[in-house]
Amino acid sequence: MDDGDLALAGGSIRSTAALAHAVEDATRLATSTLQDLLVERAVRAGRHADAARVLWEDLASTLGGKLMRPRLTAAAYLGLGGTDLGAVAPVAAAQEVLHVAMLVHDDVLDHDDVRRGRLNVSGAARRRGLTRGLPAVDADAQALAAGILAGDLALASAFRLVARTPVPGDVRERLTDLLADGVETAVAGELLDVASETLAPADVDALLVAALKTAEYSCRVPLASGAVLAGADEDVLRRLDDVAAALGLAFQLTDDDLGVFGDPAVTGKSVLSDLRRGKRTELLRVAYDRSGPAGRATLDRYVGQPDLDEEGAALVRAVMVDSGALAAVRTLVARTARAAREHARALPEPLADYLVGVVDDLVGRGH
Repeated sequence: MDDGDLALAGGSIRSTAALAHAVEDATRLATSTLQDLLVERAVRAGRHADAARVLWEDLASTLGGKLMRPRLTAAAYLGLGGTDLGAVAPVAAAQEVLHVAMLVHDDVLDHDDVRRGRLNVSGAARRRGLTRGLPAVDADAQALAAGILAGDLALASAFRLVARTPVPGDVRERLTDLLADGVETAVAGELLDVASETLAPADVDALLVAALKTAEYSCRVPLASGAVLAGADEDVLRRLDDVAAALGLAFQLTDDDLGVFGDPAVTGKSVLSDLRRGKRTELLRVAYDRSGPAGRATLDRYVGQPDLDEEGAALVRAVMVDSGALAAVRTLVARTARAAREHARALPEPLADYLVGVVDDLVGRGH
């Protein structure tokens, strides 16, 4: 029996290493729980229509990535005294499939066919339509429908997983409310994000979008769900909310940085797509704010250009660097990350140390 097993058997995890080990065990179980659910639903759907089975299978193929959200759920639960992996696994799985729902719908809104280097749900549906000989306009309609409907299935699956959690009814109700709050807040952030595409970069509150669209469902809801499941008191929940707010902002700002200055071989993220879309990030806002007429003219010319090439992107990056925008945003990342660490250190050990490590990993990635 290793340290993680010993800690769980004793009812209390005493070291950061043991907590990290237990979190990975819980995350593996959550992933397996989610995969089993998607297979179960695909089989059931196939009894009604083969197309429905294929949609579930396309949805299942989108699983992957960092699994940050189930890990945060498991960390809060296990770090605050929880010991039942069978109870936390479906709740952690719900956080991940909620994330999948957001990604699928986000790809629809962004008209993207690829996610993590492979066809997403919409892209797979479009390819099938074109392969069948459908006109492009009909294949596009198939892709749109698949993305919307698959995202809906993922949302339903998140709530199904929470409904199956073996906990008292009042706890399940709180977990359901948290999940619903995460959806509602993310929708508000998404609406602002979509609306921002019609605004000048200087008129967009990118930090508010990040707080609503990322910090809530990616950090606060997973941490709070694990804590509620563990029976944590309101003071602990408030402290976790503080960690989540700072961590979510630092995470999104880092993601936006990597979307322009990252190494695709390391991150798996394009350094052209955000610029081609003209994504209204804090990095872009500050670049406009701090640039002179020549710099703004370069940004106006290249940002939002659908066929932007690497040469044009390099000119945009030069403006962001020379204006001090990149340095300013990285300073903001460092400040919010520091705040997240300080809030984390107010929590019980070893959860405090584990979350400090999460902050370090998420803001230090990709460069």
